[in-house]
Amino acid sequence: MNIINTIIPIFSIITLGWFVRFKGFIQPEFLGPANRLVYYLAIPAMIFQAISKASLKANFDLTVLFISLLSVLAVFAVAWCAGLVWRIRQGTLGTFIQASFHGNLGYIGLAVAYYSLGNDGFVRASIIAGFIMILQNFLAVVALQLNSDNNSASENKRAVVLRILGNPVILSAFAGILFSFTGLRLPLVMDRSLDILSGLALPMALLLIGASLSFKLMHAKIFQLFCSSFLKLALLPGLGVIFYRLFHVDPQGYLPGLILLASPTATLTYVMAKEMNGDEDFAVAALSVCTMLSAVTFSIWLHIAAA
Repeated sequence: MNIINTIIPIFSIITLGWFVRFKGFIQPEFLGPANRLVYYLAIPAMIFQAISKASLKANFDLTVLFISLLSVLAVFAVAWCAGLVWRIRQGTLGTFIQASFHGNLGYIGLAVAYYSLGNDGFVRASIIAGFIMILQNFLAVVALQLNSDNNSASENKRAVVLRILGNPVILSAFAGILFSFTGLRLPLVMDRSLDILSGLALPMALLLIGASLSFKLMHAKIFQLFCSSFLKLALLPGLGVIFYRLFHVDPQGYLPGLILLASPTATLTYVMAKEMNGDEDFAVAALSVCTMLSAVTFSIWLHIAAA
């Protein structure tokens, strides 16, 4: 029942975002500025506030972090091999690989962690997410760069790398870690300001995810879309669960990592595909299909962990 009470509200807001976009209440021109507001201000404020007040000794688990990163690397390799076996064309292959492991941690992953595990789970997930984001963004650049139709993609590589290094979610996570090490407390005025800004983060992020969904491009590459969704939503968290249990990690200890691994394809896959001459249409279709399927797969993985 707790799983249902967590997943249904989250995806109800995502569905609401799609509905209000469909009805015209949200205009396309609104999505860009609203996304930047959430991405650069609200989500980082929430992450920094949560981590800066947490005890890292109690919330940082090196084993869970190592297994989570190992699982991402494994699926990256599997996706690349699968793409070659299925002879996916060069321009689409990099985007296919990226969609198979690059998770939406900042918006959906952290939302599920917060609403299912509370603030402590959110803090643990945020710490892990910072490291996973660095790895998955690096691997995405490699996949897109080596599988681009256009050699001029190398001209954009530096800009993309700089964008990754300046990722506000990564920066806010590490800033929170550094502040936590100092043992200082946030001034009350700053803490309350961050609290107000943080309240905007998850609801607006979920609405924007829904408003960005598009299913018009599904038909042409339906097999590849469902294969990438299987790798992202089934194989990646499945490997994580196997490794966590092999290393005898308690379910309550690995749940934040599992939620991040089970997160659907990131909206950033479209941005990176566009910047590095990947398949933009495939990226939009993949994140849309994967996001909707994750409503079911999240419930399954949370149930497996609880059992």
